[in-house]
Amino acid sequence: MEMAARLSEENIDNDGGPFGAVIVKDGEVIACGANRVTASCDPTAHAEVSAIREACRKLGTFSLTGCVIYSSCEPCPMCLSAIYWAGIDKVFYGNTRLEAEAIDFSDKEIYDEIPLSPMSRRIPSVHV
Repeated sequence: MEMAARLSEENIDNDGGPFGAVIVKDGEVIACGANRVTASCDPTAHAEVSAIREACRKLGTFSLTGCVIYSSCEPCPMCLSAIYWAGIDKVFYGNTRLEAEAIDFSDKEIYDEIPLSPMSRRIPSVHV
């Protein structure tokens, strides 16, 4: 957890958001990630997603069963989905999404949109 928090702090000085993540398997650090959204102009370059991509590459598999992730903040809906898709066993996080919201990192709109029917969302999804 300390490593994720440290990545978060260091990332602020590197044009990134204040988020860091570490993936561990059997007590060994497999991968680390920091938020690179603004630095890479990639809205999916969140710390958790970056760490998942690196862990999968290193392990040569898309399944991270047996791994845990430490995140400096409660994962957003996108990152949480990636965590589920990767099969990570457990999530440990520092700050809550409400604490992130207090510093202008809010994902409340997405959480509010998820339970709506596809056509009722702000960005409608049309079945064709």
